[in-house]
Amino acid sequence: MHGLVSRDLLRDRTVFVSGGGSGVNLAIAKACASVGANLVICGRTEEKLRAATNELEGCGAQAAYAVADVRDPGAVAAALAVAADRFGPIDALVCGAAGNFLAPAERISSNGFRAVMDIDLLGSFHCAHAAFEQLRQTRGTILFVSGGQSQMPFLHQVHVAAAKAGVDQLMRSLALEWGPYGIRSNSIVPGPVNGTEGMRRLAESATEEVWAEMVPLGRFAEPEEIGTMAAVLISPLAAYVNGAQVVVDGGMAMSGSSAFNRAVAAAAPAS
Repeated sequence: MHGLVSRDLLRDRTVFVSGGGSGVNLAIAKACASVGANLVICGRTEEKLRAATNELEGCGAQAAYAVADVRDPGAVAAALAVAADRFGPIDALVCGAAGNFLAPAERISSNGFRAVMDIDLLGSFHCAHAAFEQLRQTRGTILFVSGGQSQMPFLHQVHVAAAKAGVDQLMRSLALEWGPYGIRSNSIVPGPVNGTEGMRRLAESATEEVWAEMVPLGRFAEPEEIGTMAAVLISPLAAYVNGAQVVVDGGMAMSGSSAFNRAVAAAAPAS
């Protein structure tokens, strides 16, 4: 991210990232670290969080982690208390913890559907709700990590579609309701991103060539490209951006999901 924006863009600001131990969320944390932010990340696996914190410190950031499952509001509140104790009230919250898998709607269990709703949607609410008082003090910002499934249907993604659509409406509602406190709320919608766990799972049915067919730019995003846009949306450069769904997908939303759907249908076992 260096060379694109000032290294001091987020100097002395504290960013809390749920699901920050890996993937796109870690890329967002690294981008924020590279421009001066303090970072606190949370997730369920301490080993992963410890390694990610070391990476963030390698970017020159002051960083800490807290083990927390976003489905547990008490654990989320405790993780945010760690952030406040270490750095003071947070300036930005990134709600990134998510789950995904391919499953036909007629076969997915209630528990499977609920798991994704609980992590993506309820977990985002828990984080935002627990962070409110800190964000009110700093007139801070919330960035939700959404997905293309909130905009258009993908085969075998009914659970994710419902969860991400809910996340975007949660974002819009908070932008309206908490705007008077000076709290901005936005969401970022990444397209296919190299090297992430979500892409590894989806690639079992839809190859890189299929995704490239769907994306007008003809390639996956690099994690740093998503991280850079996220850092800008968190920063004062976006001080008047509120209630926006910012799509960073190489144009995929314009071409639709038909290529993906054909690949998934072809790979699906017979009923």
